[in-house]
Amino acid sequence: MDHKRLTLFAGHYGSGKTNIALNWACWLRAQGLPITVADLDIVNPYFRTKDAEGMLAEQGIDLIVSAFANSNVDAPAMPKEVYGLVDGRDSYGVLDIGGDDRGALALGRYVPSIIAEDDYEMLFVANAARPLTRTVDDALEVFYEIQNACRLPFTGIVNNTNLGPETTAGTVLASVPYAEGLARATGLPIKMTTVEKRLVTELDGRVENLFGLSILELYYMEKRGV
Repeated sequence: MDHKRLTLFAGHYGSGKTNIALNWACWLRAQGLPITVADLDIVNPYFRTKDAEGMLAEQGIDLIVSAFANSNVDAPAMPKEVYGLVDGRDSYGVLDIGGDDRGALALGRYVPSIIAEDDYEMLFVANAARPLTRTVDDALEVFYEIQNACRLPFTGIVNNTNLGPETTAGTVLASVPYAEGLARATGLPIKMTTVEKRLVTELDGRVENLFGLSILELYYMEKRGV
């Protein structure tokens, strides 16, 4: 699967973008690339990239995160190291972007440099199983809300439709028309369809551009309210 120097994941709250961003960072690292993850999500104080700090460190992946992450303060303060990641160009970056227009605004200050380099992918994470993005029209509303707020055009779609541990191959197959409709409406390609690794073999050859995910345990603990 091809990749750019900077990969940005954005989508509605609960779309699963953070877990995808972490898995993508690990995949890039497995290719032998120097990787830095930057958490620009100022909206979601619950499941943050910082929760995976130990796992990332074990794989040699650097993490940039607000000093307020996982504290009782959630302020839109972006670490200065993000400028170094965007401008320095000596590391591949994976950026986790906030889940609405307010969260996307945090990205705006880096957009001129990102566009100038022109070596990025901005991926919209869509999940038809989430209440506010069940239809293509609903997903489009979120898509344009984020894109207009950050002023960085999306370049592709990620279909991350899932029902958590109850997800089956049928769940994923049923979501394909939804993802294709979103791709047609935006004129963008489906970069990947993400599935838990246990489903990859069953879906291989039936869905294009599968990307297997290792689901972080804490992610589903939060979803279940544990």
